[in-house]
Amino acid sequence: MIAASNISMRFGQTTLFENVSVKFRPGNRYGLIGANGAGKSTFMKILTGQQEASTGDVAIDKGCKLGYLKQNHYEYDEVAIIDAVCMGNEELWKIHLDREYLYSQSELTDEEEERANNIEDEFANAGGYMMETDAAKLLVGLGIPEDKHYEPMVTLTGGFKLRVLLAQVLFYNPDILLLDEPTNHLDMESIDWLCSFLQRHEGTVIVISHNRYFLNEVCTNIADLDFQEIRLFTGNYDAFMTANAIALESRQNENKKKEKRMGELKDFINRFSANASKAKQATSRQKELQKIQLDEIKPSSRVSPFIRFESKLRLGEKVIEAEKISKVYDHTLFKDLDLSCSNGDKIAIIGTNGAGKTSLLKTLIKDVQPCEGDVEHGTTVQVSYFPQDSSDILNMDERAIDWLAHFGPEEGMTETEIRSFMGKMLFRGDDVYKPIQVLSGGEKARLITAKMMLEGGNVLVLDEPTNHLDLESIEALNFALSLVDDTVIFVSHDREFINSLATRIIDIDNGTVHDFPGTLEEYESFKKRNKKK
Repeated sequence: MIAASNISMRFGQTTLFENVSVKFRPGNRYGLIGANGAGKSTFMKILTGQQEASTGDVAIDKGCKLGYLKQNHYEYDEVAIIDAVCMGNEELWKIHLDREYLYSQSELTDEEEERANNIEDEFANAGGYMMETDAAKLLVGLGIPEDKHYEPMVTLTGGFKLRVLLAQVLFYNPDILLLDEPTNHLDMESIDWLCSFLQRHEGTVIVISHNRYFLNEVCTNIADLDFQEIRLFTGNYDAFMTANAIALESRQNENKKKEKRMGELKDFINRFSANASKAKQATSRQKELQKIQLDEIKPSSRVSPFIRFESKLRLGEKVIEAEKISKVYDHTLFKDLDLSCSNGDKIAIIGTNGAGKTSLLKTLIKDVQPCEGDVEHGTTVQVSYFPQDSSDILNMDERAIDWLAHFGPEEGMTETEIRSFMGKMLFRGDDVYKPIQVLSGGEKARLITAKMMLEGGNVLVLDEPTNHLDLESIEALNFALSLVDDTVIFVSHDREFINSLATRIIDIDNGTVHDFPGTLEEYESFKKRNKKK
């Protein structure tokens, strides 16, 4: 078990949380949720001892091993991928290095001779003979093929390095497992694998995630960081949302009853306090009035942006026509692909990382040229694009308000109008003047979304738009896209996002493109039926 007692965290005049006391028990898997900036990552760092709290203590049961997902992608660049995983068990790795050293020596000292006599038992007892096999299973499960395992970490992109670091902490098999955004850069297949792995974990799991499907599949409890405190709820994310809404409604209704009764009492007292025959009753009601206390309903730190997409030009029937297009880098991503996108389509492009999803998306919007074939757009098409890498379109040297002003109407917008528009996307006060380079990932994503709203495009194209958004922003974007009547094409690994939006699935699988007219659930059922045949 890991427990926090009276934990407070203050940065200057800002208080993230105050006197938090909470126990995380073995066998439970906790989703630590809260708005961006509420202090989730800070609280997790306090639990791991990486950051000191302003007040309070953290206690871990004696003998419990604690594992934490590291975020330094470059720490192991010169290390072989499989070795980086094995290094997660520091004790076993030290025995392994000692064993390798002893076997490499032609002559041993007496002390080394004695060590050599005992090291095989130590190595075996620590799980050394299964070390590489167990590490390889984790890597394969996370989508890193065996032929890559002995290459150095530097050969991997950031997303795959994160997978290795995730395998590293899982390899340690800790009693208490802390994961901060483990699904970032994971494809759906790897997310499913991680869900299954964590469901089998017998210790304590505390995980920060903005992936609703992941929280629902993994979590037995929700730790909600809000109102500068942490409240525990039993159940997954959906259960929490229901319970939280019911509890809030209950408190509001109870307050309404109290306010009504207070009004009745005050009316009676005002009418009859001077009446001698009613004085006793008025006094009794005054005492009752003094005992009534309204429940304090604090304003939540959760705020949702207001997102609505309204096209400026009506979209015609012809949208995007791709004929015999191919894209090849060091290998073929897709070849001789015919694809037609119609008005009203909501198309999800899915596939494992590196399959070519972004390349196909950019080819369809003519951001990159196909190696072969041709792409044509209808005459009414106006594309509005959300890139996977925000630096593709953001000018890091500009202020947020100045960059956004480029996308307003031709007649221009006043500063007040732009500030008001940015306020809908949760840019408050002087936040609008921040240089883009200092914005958080979530702020950059909201700024690009604001750009799309101003553009008024009739073909909305989004490449992993939920990556840096908190749950409230994801749900707001999800709802806004569900209202769009025009064409939407998007890449995502967020199963809930895809399930609720897509009416058509394009799956890129090892150079083969499957175009399925239906939802994700229908497509996965179709694949299962075909496998059985």
